[in-house]
Amino acid sequence: MTFDKIYQYNFPTTIRFGAGASKELGDYLLKNNLSRPLIVTDTIIAQLSFFKAIIDDLKKKNIAVEVFPDIHKNPVKSDVYKGTEVYDATQRDAIVGIGGGAALDVARAIVLRVNHREDLFKYDDLIGGDIYVTNDVPHFITIPTTAGTGSEVGRSAIIADDETHQKKILFSPKLMAKIVFADPLLTMELPPFVTAATGMDALTHNMEAYLAKMPHPLCEGIALEGISLISQSLEKAVNNPDLESRSKMLIASMMGAIAFQKGLGVVHSLAHPLSSLLDTHHGLANAVNIPYGMQFNIAGFEDKFKRIARTLELEDENGEAVVNYLFDLNSKINIPHKLRAIGVKPEHVETLADLAIADFAHPNNPKPVTREDFKQLYLEAL
Repeated sequence: MTFDKIYQYNFPTTIRFGAGASKELGDYLLKNNLSRPLIVTDTIIAQLSFFKAIIDDLKKKNIAVEVFPDIHKNPVKSDVYKGTEVYDATQRDAIVGIGGGAALDVARAIVLRVNHREDLFKYDDLIGGDIYVTNDVPHFITIPTTAGTGSEVGRSAIIADDETHQKKILFSPKLMAKIVFADPLLTMELPPFVTAATGMDALTHNMEAYLAKMPHPLCEGIALEGISLISQSLEKAVNNPDLESRSKMLIASMMGAIAFQKGLGVVHSLAHPLSSLLDTHHGLANAVNIPYGMQFNIAGFEDKFKRIARTLELEDENGEAVVNYLFDLNSKINIPHKLRAIGVKPEHVETLADLAIADFAHPNNPKPVTREDFKQLYLEAL
């Protein structure tokens, strides 16, 4: 494929992919008789030139824009409530999420809350709350600005409790965007650290989805191609980005999010507590933990690791080679090998292990993970 034209995919939602795709937003809104969107983003993106250009284009088309950027980098329930208040007070008719995983998760949760006003966590998928998502939801559009979470194509939002920091999953097919404008040009000026951390998040999604215990051949095929695209492009996207590397990373990120409907695993359950307890960037938390989590998973799943190694075109087609590849990749993109380098201290380990065993991701790991396993993995990574 060439990287200077726009393609349309319908998988599972409509995806307009390619350089300049984000410029189609205004015409799309008008075509759908929408003129009062709430734009949900974060405070950093709200200051960037491409975001201001999107807003200016909408205003030129007489679209009345309201921007809500007041969110945490690891989103909490109060962010969603504040955004819904703005939606109500300014009488919006659509929601557009522009940003990385945090902005898109908050946007999706506001989409839910607009017409579902009981306590937000009543709708937690882990306690069967999806059955209560019965009302209509506002028209929802996503524009990703990082190649990491793939939230733009998802059906769920991860929101933490303000007090306990425990993460909840809000899920429903109703929460899928009507359309995604995936424009790699919006990722061209991402700083190297953000590119590296979000890129390793995408790799973790693809690898964990491939290994997750639920059988799902469609997702496994997507995950392997996502792994291949990331291996071709992440190092270049971090250190010497061009349109091709940025495009491949954006596609691979969406592929990871499509694949992980199959499930995630031990790495995400190691990473989530770092974000909730220490406010660690989610992608960075995954990046540091993934070699250790993959090492834990090798025994008993050698055939799957052989397939991953082959996809990565490694000389030795085994799990140890995959783990070594992950450490080497982290080195090449300036991700540290140890948790102590990102602020984790020995006194944190017991609390982290408690949070990890309570996390929602590891039940889909290919093998069971105990609290003691989590403790040992943290100590090993420390």
